[in-house]
Amino acid sequence: MNENGQNWMRLDNAAKIYPASMRRDWMAMFRLSATLVEPVDPEVLRAALARTLRRFPWFAVRMRRGMFWYYLEHNDASPVLEEDVRNPCVPMRAKDSRGYAFRVRYYGNQIAVEIFHVLTDGTGGLCFLKTLVAEYLTLRYGVAIPRGGDILDCDDAPDPGEMEDGFLACAGNVTRSRSEADSFHLKGTKERDGFVHVTTGVIPVSALKARAEEKGVSLTVYLTAVLILAFDAIQRRKYPRRSAKRLKPIKICVPVNLRRFFPTKTLRNFANYVNPGIEPSYGVFTLDEVLSIVTHQMGMELTPKVLGAKFTTNVRSEQNAILRVAPLFLKDIAMRAVFYMTGDKKTATCFSNLGNARLPEEMALFVTRMEFLLGPLSLNPVAIGTLSYDGTMYINITRTIRESDLEREFFTRLVKLGIPVRIESNQR
Repeated sequence: MNENGQNWMRLDNAAKIYPASMRRDWMAMFRLSATLVEPVDPEVLRAALARTLRRFPWFAVRMRRGMFWYYLEHNDASPVLEEDVRNPCVPMRAKDSRGYAFRVRYYGNQIAVEIFHVLTDGTGGLCFLKTLVAEYLTLRYGVAIPRGGDILDCDDAPDPGEMEDGFLACAGNVTRSRSEADSFHLKGTKERDGFVHVTTGVIPVSALKARAEEKGVSLTVYLTAVLILAFDAIQRRKYPRRSAKRLKPIKICVPVNLRRFFPTKTLRNFANYVNPGIEPSYGVFTLDEVLSIVTHQMGMELTPKVLGAKFTTNVRSEQNAILRVAPLFLKDIAMRAVFYMTGDKKTATCFSNLGNARLPEEMALFVTRMEFLLGPLSLNPVAIGTLSYDGTMYINITRTIRESDLEREFFTRLVKLGIPVRIESNQR
């Protein structure tokens, strides 16, 4: 399965934290979906999945617990196909998934994949979904879909470079402190049965792009700034008597695709993050001020040297001589502590924009919609995943509390800025 011909492989550097930090009621997951022009044939989808897995051997695995580290072992079982549900990205049980760390779901015209982060990041997951859908359309309709880029040819042998640990391959010699202030968090009434609310804002990319271009910023910077102002308004409204000095910072975790900055072909995890934000104690900020802050903060962080120093810190921790020989149960304790101290506490939410999903014309004729959704975070009650397709942006806000303060504040602000938003929801 790996480049040495072995039937197992190590978790990549980013993946190591996820088994240690998962709980019975939570694991780090995300979802990608494609909506087709006709209802999905599950038997054709099953055949397409079998072919796709041969091209993605690091998906055809089960996670095992070793003496010193978790690892991935080849899985010969047939993966489970299941009808979709209203409650996405719930934790997977090995007995239900036949050991796999992902699930494929279908309902009506939609094909969806839900992936545990030990396998890959959003970029790798989108490549998997595109390839799966291309295989499905080829088997179902006999259409000839060009392969290349992030639509892989399942007749080709897996490329060892796609399976490398990009963090180990690209790590440098300089590390960087993980220390930073905690952020404001939303609080609310937790759904006791684990139900995940999903609110989708459907937005014309042209309208959003026009507003961003007026300000000279990217779509990600623009939306991040509006999110920061939405959280700021909520904090001030919820705590009107709190003195300015006691207002907490508001920071947004924005994942970054490291493949843009480093030479690797990996399709496993290879992302880092930046946490732009404001200090509300300084006063009330305007949109222009926050746009400038986010632009400059991200500009300083999004360089190969800074990003490399950040993930080199994690690589050097993994390579620490004492940690390497420590038994796994001690590593679990240490990594859970690091995850708690440096993870969700530092930001108000995670906003992950996968950009624009492009398909060849032969394939786009059959696909009407594509979406990305972040599963619930460990501590924060809201998460945001965004994907654009065919001129439309789909902003999915997942929520584990009953109160919908963020969705209302965020989408209302976009509308007031002249950006039309159509709202969809899985509310029960």
